[in-house]
Amino acid sequence: QVQLVESGGGLVQAGGSLRLSCAASGRTSSRNAMGWFRQPPGKEREFVAASTWSGDNTYYADSVKGRFTIFRDNAKITMYLQMNGLKPEDTAVYYCAAGGRGSTWWWSHWGQGTQVTVSS
Repeated sequence: QVQLVESGGGLVQAGGSLRLSCAASGRTSSRNAMGWFRQPPGKEREFVAASTWSGDNTYYADSVKGRFTIFRDNAKITMYLQMNGLKPEDTAVYYCAAGGRGSTWWWSHWGQGTQVTVSS
């Protein structure tokens, strides 16, 4: 099993920044990728960003390209999401996920989520 714990959410004004963290523990070697998803109020969960632990493969949703950066600290087994230029439409519960990258991305474990609220 893999356990994921997110942190770093909060309330920020439009144009501000937040950094989310996702600490992984357990059988992390069985998963070679981590990703971030979000669920806005009243909407379905959507993909935000993903990265392999090696860093050789990253992918972003069009809505966050150029504003969000996914990066990792392999020693701490922690994946981060740096969010700059936040907009009110970025308001959501953010979830990290552990999985892998083969012919496509896949996800098997999820964190509990952290709330991000962007005020206008």
